[in-house]
Amino acid sequence: MSSLRHVDAVDRKLIEALRANARATYAVLARHVGLSAPAVHDRVGKLEAAGVITGYHAAVEPATLGLGVSALVGLQQGDRGDSDRIAEALRAMPEIEDCWFVAGEETFVVKVRVPDVAALEHTIGALARIRGVARTRTTVVLSTRFEGRVRPATDPGATPAPDEAAADE
Repeated sequence: MSSLRHVDAVDRKLIEALRANARATYAVLARHVGLSAPAVHDRVGKLEAAGVITGYHAAVEPATLGLGVSALVGLQQGDRGDSDRIAEALRAMPEIEDCWFVAGEETFVVKVRVPDVAALEHTIGALARIRGVARTRTTVVLSTRFEGRVRPATDPGATPAPDEAAADE
């Protein structure tokens, strides 16, 4: 991130619209937030430069690419393990789609996508052989109910509107 930037309500509306449709034109975004297209272009550029918007991605169904098996694997670091070296080794494995450094029994949790159970077994073996990994624990995903949900970019300090607060009760 090149600099810290305050994200205001208009920025949040832009981010929410882009997360829902990253291919939206500046004209469409401008109508959504009530600004001109050049003003939206400028704001989006500033959000990108500040590292608030980090990229634009195509959402793909993994099974259509032959990746029919997903698993979450927890890795417990040994006493002499180096978390930075373990993270580098994890980053080098193409089977790992996501990696989180976590608090709790495990040190890392990774999302693995592979073609089949044999490939999962191979990947788990490779994870266990990473220097500094003491143990792994695997949870195989049976089905995905939802994934990559676009959450509204609301202000975390904002008070919910009365109708939202009533819905939570």
